[in-house]
Parts: sequence; structure tokens; C-alpha cells
Amino acid sequence: MFQKVLSALFVVLFFMSCAQRDEVNIYSSRHYDTDNELYDRFTEETGIHINLIEGSSDELIERIRNEGVNSPADIVITVDAGRLWRAKEAGILQTHNSEFLNETIPHQMQDAEGYWVGLSERTRGIIYNLSTVEPAELQGYLQLADEKWQGRICVRSSNNIYNQSLVASMIEVLGEEATEEWAERLVRNFARSPQGGDTDQIKAVAAGLCDVALANHYYLARLMQSSSVQDREVANQVGIHFPPAEFGGTHVNISGAGIAANSPNRENAVRFIEYLATDDAQLIFAVGNNEFPVLSGLDLPEALLSFGTYDSDAVNVTYYGVNNPAAIRLMDRVGWR
Repeated sequence: MFQKVLSALFVVLFFMSCAQRDEVNIYSSRHYDTDNELYDRFTEETGIHINLIEGSSDELIERIRNEGVNSPADIVITVDAGRLWRAKEAGILQTHNSEFLNETIPHQMQDAEGYWVGLSERTRGIIYNLSTVEPAELQGYLQLADEKWQGRICVRSSNNIYNQSLVASMIEVLGEEATEEWAERLVRNFARSPQGGDTDQIKAVAAGLCDVALANHYYLARLMQSSSVQDREVANQVGIHFPPAEFGGTHVNISGAGIAANSPNRENAVRFIEYLATDDAQLIFAVGNNEFPVLSGLDLPEALLSFGTYDSDAVNVTYYGVNNPAAIRLMDRVGWR
């Protein structure tokens, strides 16, 4: 009898281990319907089932830290290189060691030590009112500190990771002292106290509360394609400026992913992230959310094509995280609340 029970237990454990090999546990701070479509396609193609845990980036990082060596997390997906850097610094990621990812993802868009990779590009453009600003007036981020823009700029608060990463990028290029001088003069040009999200900045420009604002491009793309007539009217009243190379280039951030430090399904985790770096998956993961793909040569929808091309500022996104603490302190010192 004991042998039968032991044999039955062995069978149960065997099938449990098989089931474990056919799954991957994703902790994601992205909450887009297109991502769910991507998960379904991956399962259909590979037979690997996806278990999804969603939350904010900070919540997920803390959760994995608390779960420790027993964490079921296989993959961490989040937005902004600064947050991926935080995950790496928290010790919750491991290197992927994938030749395919190293060769496929542009070097600028991945961690120098292989802890995470960027999978879509997010440009931080300068939104401007078509009635009050001529495109030729716009000459990159640095020029926004000029007196001509006094009382004309809307922006999110310094708590926003997108703005922190922009400042961190500038620190890498200009040095902390020059960046602080720029930020101090920029703050003097604010039309109002920093408030709201990127969409709010775009709407403020359209309403004439300010003439220019900083916003990620995909927020404007969403308004352009919205089912709301009011949203589309907002989009029709503004333009977007991507600073060309002659003015320092355009700040480009990412959505990205890394393998959890204690991944119980590491092989499946690598396979899924590699899948995200294929042409078909890029069209869903990136383009489906109006982000630019990290892979070149893909067919883009009209909304993205209408923005034209952009020159990246060529800063490796890793430095958005490395310089993040300095950027936060700098923004506090200049009164960017």
C-alpha cells in the first residue's frame, strides 16, 4: 500500500514539474490590452502558459524583494530605464546571457551588464500650440530655459520618472552643474505649478494655458486616435517637436524587461523576452501602444508616421538610472516641485 501511495505521489510531482516547465510568471507594470494579446499569441505558438501579476513598478519591485528566494517571478516588465535600474539595484534581476538579445536590441537600449533590455522606445517631445508657436522657434530642451519662454511652459512634477530620466540624461551629457543651471532657469519659465499627467500637459497647451509642454509622444498619438471628438480637437491644436541632432537630439526612453533573480522558469523567461524582440511581437508590444519599436524597418501606423523621424540624443539609457538620485536632488534644489 505504501509503495502505491509513494508511486502515486511521484506521478503527481512529475506532472507538477512538467506543468512548471510549461509556464512563465510575469510581473508587469504595463496595463495595456495589446500586451494581453501578445501573451495569448505566445502561448498559442509555444504552449507555454503565462501567469500575470500586475502592479506599479515600485509595488512589484518591493513584492519580489519580500518574496525573496521563494519568489515565483520569472520576468519583470516595466516602463522607463530608471525603474529597470532600480530593479537591478534592488537585486531582483539576473543577467539574461542571450546572444540573440545582445545582437538584436540596440546597445544604447539595454543594460551594459545584460540585466535588462529595452523593447520599445518612448520619445519625450516638446508639445507646442500651433497658433502661438512657430516650429522654427523650437530648438531643443536647452532653449526652453531662455527668457522668451517665461510663463509659457507646462510640465509634470519632479516626482515623475519621465522628467527625472530627462534630467538624468542631461547630467550625463552636460554635467551636473550645467544641468542645474538649465533646470533653475526652466523653472522660472513655468506657466503654472507642475501638475497632472502628460495628457494634461497637452490639453493645457491646446487650451492656451501655456504655449509648450514636455510629454511622451504616445500620449498625443492616443488623443489623435481617440473616439472622443474633444480629444481629437485637442490633438489638432498642437504639434510635437523632436529636437534634431544639431540641438542635442531627442530624449528616448524605453519599456523593457529583465529576468527575475530567482526565476523558477528561467529558460521560458529567456524565450519570452526573445520573442518580444521579434518583428511580429514588436508590432504588438510597441506599436500597439503607439510606442516606437526598438527594431528598425517595421511598418508603422499613420499616427506614428505623422510625427516624422527623430534623432536620439545617443545617451545609453542605463544612465537614466545611474544618475537618477542626482537628478532628484537637483530638481529639489531648483524648486521643481
